[in-house]
Amino acid sequence: MLSASAARAYANVGLETGVTAASPHRLIVMLYDGAIEAVADARKHIANGAQGAKGAAVSRAVGIIEQGLRASLDTAKGADIASQLDALYDYMARRLTLASLRDDAGAMAEVGKLLADLRSAWQTIAARETTTKALHAA
Repeated sequence: MLSASAARAYANVGLETGVTAASPHRLIVMLYDGAIEAVADARKHIANGAQGAKGAAVSRAVGIIEQGLRASLDTAKGADIASQLDALYDYMARRLTLASLRDDAGAMAEVGKLLADLRSAWQTIAARETTTKALHAA
């Protein structure tokens, strides 16, 4: 049986391998996955009254949104869409912070839904990219 630290190390290797092999679109999907998971964890911790764990989960979600998703925007190439996403990411980060202060699981659910909707769109883009590459390789 694997110890907890060995299991975490194994999971980290799998994640690092996935990141190394991923396309830029797939990396964005992975960031959404991480943010969605962190928001779900925060909601669970609100329900359980685990304030410290809730704070850590919200910090993780906000970090992914700010330092991953928002930082990856290219406003020169993305123009209006990048500006709109920037504003949406800002809204989500602020909404999560306030939701954490108020133990507002509903507001966290709202942000989780926004993230899931955006993830779905990026997943479609990533799948099309994979299909296009496969067709060109054939």
